[in-house]
Amino acid sequence: MTLVLVALGGAAGSVLRYLTDRRVQAWRDSPFPFGTLTVNIAGSFVLGFLSGWALYGGLPSPVRSLVAVGFCGGLTTFSTFGYETVRLFLEKTRLYAVLNVVATVLAGLLSGGLGLLLAAALWS
Repeated sequence: MTLVLVALGGAAGSVLRYLTDRRVQAWRDSPFPFGTLTVNIAGSFVLGFLSGWALYGGLPSPVRSLVAVGFCGGLTTFSTFGYETVRLFLEKTRLYAVLNVVATVLAGLLSGGLGLLLAAALWS
């Protein structure tokens, strides 16, 4: 059953990542990968929240499999972040490449921390 939950969550997360990326990129019309940045920040928040739930509220194992492993795993993408950063560097938009790394790391950590704090406030 765990494998099914991971697969269902992953499918939902992947589809949402694709749709969000296309929507955000069309809205921004920029070589900077705002779509990937958006899904990675959102996924970091959700995973931070779920981590807090696990620490303070006892996150049920099926929810962890469906949402933390499956959905967040499908929603967030390190490989696309890496590819887009290298692409920006090779296309001589090196400032965007550096900004992508800095923004993704800092915003991801901040977002995950905020999710963790929210869960702590709810369950502690």
